[in-house]
Amino acid sequence: MSRVRLAETAGPSWVSMRSEDRLKYPMIRKNGKLERASWDEAMSLIVKKAKETRQKLTGHGIGFYTSGQLFLEEYYALALVGKAGLCTLHMSVFKLGAHDIASVDTRKATLHLAPKTGTNLALLNGIQHLLFSNGWINEEYVAEHVINRDLLQETLKMYTPARTEQITGVKAADVEKAARIIGESPSLLSTCLQGVYQSNQATASACAVNNINLLRGHIGKPGSGIFQMNGQPTAQNNRESGCDGEFPGFRNYSNPNHMQELADLWNIDYNNLPHWNQPTHVENMLNYIAAGSMEMFWISGTNPLVSLPNLQRVRELLTKPEIFVVIQDLFPTETTAIADVVLPAAQWGEKTGCFTNVDRTVHLSHKAVEPPGEARADLDIFIDFSNRMGFQDKDGNPLIGWSTPEDGFNAFKQLTKGRPCDYSGLTYAKLTGGSGIQWPCTEKEWPNGKERLFEDGVFFTDTEYCESFGHDLETGAPYTKAEYEAMNPNGKAILKACHYIPHTEMPNDEYPFALSTGRLTRHFHTRTKTGRTKALQDAAPEAKITISPQDADELGVRDGEEVIVESCRGAVQLPVLVGEIAPKNAFIPFHYGYFDAKDDRARAANELTTDAWDPVSKQPMFKGGAIRIRKCDSNTVEIHQHQTAAIRRAEANKPSATEVGDSTKRKRHIELWLGATEESIELLAKACTDLIPKLTHDLEVLSGLRILHRIATGVLKQLQPCIDKYHIDSRYGREVSVALSGTLFPWHSDDASISAYGTLATLQGLLIYLANTEGHLAALGPASQALWDAEFVEAVRKASEGIGRCQAWVKHQITARAPQTLVVPSKATWGREREKVEGDAREDEKGEESVYLLEK
Repeated sequence: MSRVRLAETAGPSWVSMRSEDRLKYPMIRKNGKLERASWDEAMSLIVKKAKETRQKLTGHGIGFYTSGQLFLEEYYALALVGKAGLCTLHMSVFKLGAHDIASVDTRKATLHLAPKTGTNLALLNGIQHLLFSNGWINEEYVAEHVINRDLLQETLKMYTPARTEQITGVKAADVEKAARIIGESPSLLSTCLQGVYQSNQATASACAVNNINLLRGHIGKPGSGIFQMNGQPTAQNNRESGCDGEFPGFRNYSNPNHMQELADLWNIDYNNLPHWNQPTHVENMLNYIAAGSMEMFWISGTNPLVSLPNLQRVRELLTKPEIFVVIQDLFPTETTAIADVVLPAAQWGEKTGCFTNVDRTVHLSHKAVEPPGEARADLDIFIDFSNRMGFQDKDGNPLIGWSTPEDGFNAFKQLTKGRPCDYSGLTYAKLTGGSGIQWPCTEKEWPNGKERLFEDGVFFTDTEYCESFGHDLETGAPYTKAEYEAMNPNGKAILKACHYIPHTEMPNDEYPFALSTGRLTRHFHTRTKTGRTKALQDAAPEAKITISPQDADELGVRDGEEVIVESCRGAVQLPVLVGEIAPKNAFIPFHYGYFDAKDDRARAANELTTDAWDPVSKQPMFKGGAIRIRKCDSNTVEIHQHQTAAIRRAEANKPSATEVGDSTKRKRHIELWLGATEESIELLAKACTDLIPKLTHDLEVLSGLRILHRIATGVLKQLQPCIDKYHIDSRYGREVSVALSGTLFPWHSDDASISAYGTLATLQGLLIYLANTEGHLAALGPASQALWDAEFVEAVRKASEGIGRCQAWVKHQITARAPQTLVVPSKATWGREREKVEGDAREDEKGEESVYLLEK
């Protein structure tokens, strides 16, 4: 059977592909409306806007937001465009789940634990607690292959069955039963999806699942393992290729060796590779749009005007007059309706490319039919943009030196050689005609792929190999290389400990219900495709809110009756579905937007959701937040949707995408910050020579202060070329640093009897002041990299080293003096001494000028 004939008979998955309302031609906003345009016109406009934005705001004024719908080769091209072409960190992906607990028949489970929304971690901690207390730990495996056992056990002590029940609502007996099943089972297969990833403490909970498997030793053997599921068909590939929150080949942005290797493979300057932080997640990009520091936003294969939380804010930001929005997608959506340029994309059966499953199996999908109209593969769109922008490597060659999917695959697989996701032994020929091959696949060791990872208990945790140094699971702060080396994993798995913290928005008297959103079995994402497949749409045609029978009785509603659902962010009007759900909980599927709405009612679940995000993964906490519900009656005012208003606002605010944007000259804040830094270091040097010697007569301290003065003046000398280059502005620095020095060093005295306690207090003040200087330099580090200024980067590095030396000396002096000064009784009375020096200071204030203000 031919590919075309197969495509025609393949079933429902092709129904939407043949839908009449596919996007077939590029469109540009003209006279307020989207009008058909040629590809050359559309791409020329995008390039013009990109160059204008880069000139005005640098490459950091442009952001990319994609999904899990493209092919591996397309993601890799996008990674090159963003990270190597525009040299920007602003690349994010919508991480959506493919299944939800609402679509799983839990009645078939031996045991179903239903914790309160947002308490997954407490439940998992309770299970781990019981594994320890009942001796269900594989001690031999843990001792040989795992670290942080004692730290985890200490953290888990408080999560007794009774305490776990109190937090989660899961009966203590059921927690114990679950722990026994896990603790006595000869094998264990675990899987997670968005019920974990989009809930409170998502990353910490996912790590707790990993902990359980490690504690039992059920890793790397048949019948056991962990599937931390990706939410979309090709989401694994955007992680491997580095077009979202990662770098290609699972490289560590905090490891200079990894970044140098990537720069060499791409043949670009190391200083141009954006690696000063992890890539920007979408919520921060929205913040940059709000602040006006991002004016171009390129969206591919996703529909944020339905899928992102707090929709009212998203609509307001993406319809701002100054934001230039590019959308490439298959169909008209709520987001294409407000775009400046719309690019018609080909979908999976209309192009060639690879995709990878959660079990690391790589598949090749060959093109079966032609895309409709003038729709193009995403790969061709990104390559066209790169070439029109003139992106080149160091030798003047095109940055993307290939044009076909196969050549793109071959370029990518060389980049993965020696990394965990090693594709180097894969070829299109190998992948054609079979059922897929797992990575790592190498030419010699694993020519047919490696079926199972970690059989030998060796993990990807060596300092020079690991993808990340990890994060504080509570704050989200990344660990430094030094902190990681102190753990010394050396190929061992790392147990991650974290306490349960309640969701930031809990039900209360005003909003008494806990909201959870998710998907239904028959729909995906925002129904861009499934909503155009009649059988699926007929089976689930509208959004409903599921509540418990008890809550339905209290509200006086029955199945099908409409209610108003409100949060502090917005409101929707939905019919009720009385179902199996805990009292004071509610579930709304998030699929339903407004592209096919038959009335003007608000119904999108994300009108209600909080825009809180997991501190590590940056996934939105869709499964949490507080709402109230009230029954509709004859006096109820209908809750109208705001999508139509957003479209009208786009038509009014963006009459023509081709118009010249705001040319107002802008001032960067780097000048102010450099001024603050310069002032801070100057005052540090002055304090070391003029001020602090009046507060102490300790010869060791005075000798050290001379060294600190020398270091501080050296730091200023190192920074001076950059200060001159960026036209310093010291207004901010004079206000803050002078005030800080005046607060920390307010006393002066010529009295030689100043006490050891006074010296210690003075050193403490100096340490605090040094932290002020350190903070200024901490900000200049990534800022200098974002300017792609190698001289500036090196100057800040050396300056930071110098201030670090000063801090180390002061800390040493404090720790060496503290025991004798604080513990042993002294004749001196610090209270009288302080009264005297403060009195002297007050007398000075009456004179011409107070010494400690250091204004001159």
